[in-house]
Amino acid sequence: MSSKNNPKKVLIGKKVGMTQVYDEQNRLIPVTVLEAGPCPVVQVKNEEGEGYDAIQLGFGSQKEQRLNNPTKGHFKKAGLDPVRQLREFRTAAEAGHKVGDVLTVSQFEAGETVDAVATTKGRGFQGVVKRYGFSGGPASHGSMFHRRGGSYGECQWPGRVRKNRKMPGHMGDVRRTTQNLLIVKVIEDKNLILVKGSLPGPKGGLVMLRDAKKAKQKA
Repeated sequence: MSSKNNPKKVLIGKKVGMTQVYDEQNRLIPVTVLEAGPCPVVQVKNEEGEGYDAIQLGFGSQKEQRLNNPTKGHFKKAGLDPVRQLREFRTAAEAGHKVGDVLTVSQFEAGETVDAVATTKGRGFQGVVKRYGFSGGPASHGSMFHRRGGSYGECQWPGRVRKNRKMPGHMGDVRRTTQNLLIVKVIEDKNLILVKGSLPGPKGGLVMLRDAKKAKQKA
């Protein structure tokens, strides 16, 4: 990926929950509240050293006694206090980030669009009705076919279940990116960003924000 296509604004936060706010036209807008930053820049990578441009951001405080020696040395080299979360972001070289810089919500403004990366809620092992929305069989008694997936295999040839067959299995707990979320409001003194719409993941879940690659203004 070309460095020119990498985001210039990045931030780590957590999902607080959802609420509603009114805009200037007195329209009620559903928003997701994110507590983002402050995020110190722990490491800077570039084309000359690592072959690509990226920065490593930290988020949340952490006790030093809970870290192993290599991690302690990593923070000591940067001259920073330990943090709970470390995430790497590909960034544009012209962003000009340096080790020790602290990124906050002030870099974003209302009206901009962002992409949010989060992990969906884990649903455990689920059947095909909940996992894929199968309609199931007859609901009356006696059929013995209510929430099954039906026939999975084939006859003597090929005698196996083909790949990508929808079957019961693990559901959720996957990384998902929601693109072009409109920033409704930024509250700098509380490190909060309000974005229009919903985000994957539970309350308290980690969210990574970046300026939208394909910015699109939403009404």
